[in-house]
Amino acid sequence: MTNRRSFLTGAGAITTAVAAASVSRVAMAALPEPVLQTHAETMSPLVPTTGRPYNPVVTLNGWTLPWRMNNGVKEFHLVAEPVVREMSPGFKAHLWGYNGQSPGPTIEVVEGDRVRIFVTNKLPEHTSVHWHGQRLPNGMDGVSGLNQPAIPSGKTFVYEFVARRPGTFMYHPHADEMTQMAMGMMGFWITHPKVKHPLIDDVDRDFVFLLNAYDIDPGAYTPKIMTMLDFNLWSWNSRVFPGIDPLVVRKNDKVRIRIGNLTMTNHPIHLHGHEFLVTGTDGGPTPKSTRMYEVTTDVAVGQMRQIEFLADEEGDWAFHCHKSHHTMNAMGHEVPTMIGVDHRKVAREITKLVPDYMVMGERGMADMAEMEMPLPDNTAPMMTGAGPFGSVEMGGMFSMLKVRKDQKPGDYKDPGWYKHPPGTVAYEWTGILPDPARFASEGGKSMPAQNMPAQEIEVQVRKPVMGNMKH
Repeated sequence: MTNRRSFLTGAGAITTAVAAASVSRVAMAALPEPVLQTHAETMSPLVPTTGRPYNPVVTLNGWTLPWRMNNGVKEFHLVAEPVVREMSPGFKAHLWGYNGQSPGPTIEVVEGDRVRIFVTNKLPEHTSVHWHGQRLPNGMDGVSGLNQPAIPSGKTFVYEFVARRPGTFMYHPHADEMTQMAMGMMGFWITHPKVKHPLIDDVDRDFVFLLNAYDIDPGAYTPKIMTMLDFNLWSWNSRVFPGIDPLVVRKNDKVRIRIGNLTMTNHPIHLHGHEFLVTGTDGGPTPKSTRMYEVTTDVAVGQMRQIEFLADEEGDWAFHCHKSHHTMNAMGHEVPTMIGVDHRKVAREITKLVPDYMVMGERGMADMAEMEMPLPDNTAPMMTGAGPFGSVEMGGMFSMLKVRKDQKPGDYKDPGWYKHPPGTVAYEWTGILPDPARFASEGGKSMPAQNMPAQEIEVQVRKPVMGNMKH
């Protein structure tokens, strides 16, 4: 955890972050002081000291944007700007985001709050902000050209509306959306209930994160913005495993996790060791009569999902997207499958010409996790993450739920690896291995062949000739 620090000690200090256009000192003097976050660690919840009280959320590898109260209005200041995001230790991406990070900070308000958001554009092109899922005046919906003129570089626009309903929402640009979202511009918005809500239970821990994806070539720093589905970095809050922090809870805590999807495909999010209820969607809290226990919930494109469960099983539990390609880091998709192909003869010949030639993939891809193969600079390994028993062989959208009985209330520090009680870890069988029973039951005895030829026959296949096609 790190403390957020004020980015402006004077009106022009923010210009150190980017080389884009600047905002005049006169204009900035009236704005709430923008706050920058320079680190990717998960920050402790921001407990409200002004405005209506609420139970704050924790943003995975992120933070909540501070505000100021101005005559009863809650004022925030977002700065759209180029940022450098460390997606995993040693791997940095040059993205666009808000207030120093991508995704931008989470905005937390209370149902009924009047909210004023100043948006300063320090990008090299115009932008806007769409408040995804909110009920608000049409002119505040943020679709450039439709609801408002785009915010030019160097200008600040003001959005103002009442947060009318409690729930989980998102914000993102609605101007050159393909480019700006592919570059990482997005953030989370939480509206807490004003009073006790019959469908919203109190929880001990409330986590939020966004699903987002990038296509960054190994050795490169900037995403390819034209990619539609074939991304190579599937991330949570612009972080990839092992760079994603664990979700740390105390045993028997009631836990809520809010997930938003701003990628271009769906993600079946799967939790090990516990069953959860989907308690909220884009439309707000779900009726209790519709809730079913699940271990996986699909989060479609542009959707939010809110899950809740009782963390009553100690341990380190995997928590991930169940699309297996989404738990890998940068990988080539055009590589042929070589499983079962004997490379040894050809490898000997190639090694005479290329001494560093390395055979890959003939036994599967697990070797990639521990292979000491040199990678281009600024490249996240494809399968990695060292666990207490070896490589976890994961990347991308993967993290862990860490449940500990001795975790203090409100303590989110990583407690380290779980210490399993004796006799509770899978182990190797060292006794005598009997022949599998199926060997005696399959084939001739269970289904005896009939009318077989006396001698083996070699089948000759002749392709038909169709005119000039010559298939």
